[in-house]
Amino acid sequence: MANIPPTLRTVESIKSPLQAPTYGEIITVLSIDGGGIRGIIPAVILAFLESELQKLDGEDARLADYFDVISGTSTGGLVTAMLTAPNENNRPLFAAKDIKDFYLDHCPKIFPQNGVPFGSAGKLVKSLTGPKYDGKYLHKLVKEKLGDTKLHQTLTNIVIPTFDIKKLQPTIFSSYMVKNNSNPFKDACLSDICIATSAAPTYLPAYSFKTEDSNGGERVFHLVDGGVAANNPALVAISEVTKEITKGNSDLSHIKAADYSRFMVISLGTGGAKNEEKYDAEEAAGWGVLSWLTADNSTPLIDVFSEASSDLVDYHISTIFQAIHPKENYLRIQDDNLKGDESSVDIATKKNLEALVQVGEKLLKKPVTRMNPETGVCEPTSPSHQVTNEEALKKLAKILSREKQLREIRSPKVKVATSK
Repeated sequence: MANIPPTLRTVESIKSPLQAPTYGEIITVLSIDGGGIRGIIPAVILAFLESELQKLDGEDARLADYFDVISGTSTGGLVTAMLTAPNENNRPLFAAKDIKDFYLDHCPKIFPQNGVPFGSAGKLVKSLTGPKYDGKYLHKLVKEKLGDTKLHQTLTNIVIPTFDIKKLQPTIFSSYMVKNNSNPFKDACLSDICIATSAAPTYLPAYSFKTEDSNGGERVFHLVDGGVAANNPALVAISEVTKEITKGNSDLSHIKAADYSRFMVISLGTGGAKNEEKYDAEEAAGWGVLSWLTADNSTPLIDVFSEASSDLVDYHISTIFQAIHPKENYLRIQDDNLKGDESSVDIATKKNLEALVQVGEKLLKKPVTRMNPETGVCEPTSPSHQVTNEEALKKLAKILSREKQLREIRSPKVKVATSK
């Protein structure tokens, strides 16, 4: 990172949009996994990162001011929209510190824990006849918060994966696509995108909506949870940026498509239960469709898909960044030690939600880890000199702040007052 002369940062400077990567040295990516109520864990991490940026640049600093692209799946997609949707002052709708309370307040109503008649037998019948939750509260809440805001209006680029069950293929909602007008049908309302990416099979109902282009043409989407395709959306975000580079996007000029040393990626998981044995092959060998969907009071099929998706992406990106310099440009924060109710995506009791807040707070104090591809478990990157996630985020906050300043100095669109 180049040395940057001292600057007098003004409030307007902080509020100014992040200038194009072509004026800086790195491309900054924030990625947030899916995981239902476990979205509280990255919410705690994000609040810490934003607070560090505010220490450097003032209380008006927001995460959307520093990342070229923010990507999220399912619950991570909702967080992405909250961080990037504009309010009436054209600033982020939510500060990162507010997201935790949003989850604490609304998750019990999104995932009501009301008893089902006839106990476990009633739950089984319900799971066979429809989704576990009707989604009505979530739909109403998201539409109230996000209103008519469309994808092209986000304060920085976002990438949110969904899966189209009619076409049996991933459908990626990327602001890159709509801002360059390459796919106007993707310029959907953020509320519709968030509802769709959160529609986890067996938990929440599939979601359909349509969009129109300027010529009156329309497209109908039939979507479910993005976690079916990309529970960890970090690689999707990198791919969208790479695609723009190959297209010759002027905002990304002087950057080579395969130059991963120019990327800085912060990837936030929502926790897992790798150290808690779940299912064994002898038992699963006799499972039919019903058991794969309802065994052990959970949905093994969904668990397998989401864990596999997240881990393979982490493995791929981690391998790439270990081969380049600086290795620190990829930070994956994940806790594989969740147990019992903590590992659930929908047990939204007050006790469990507060426990997940504590998981996030403790995770900040834990050492930076990297997934061991042999065991699938996250292990400290350097046993002899353990850097905590908190320390790593403080370092990255300084890099993010310097990168923003550098772009402002170099960009002809922004004038920054400099101290002599």
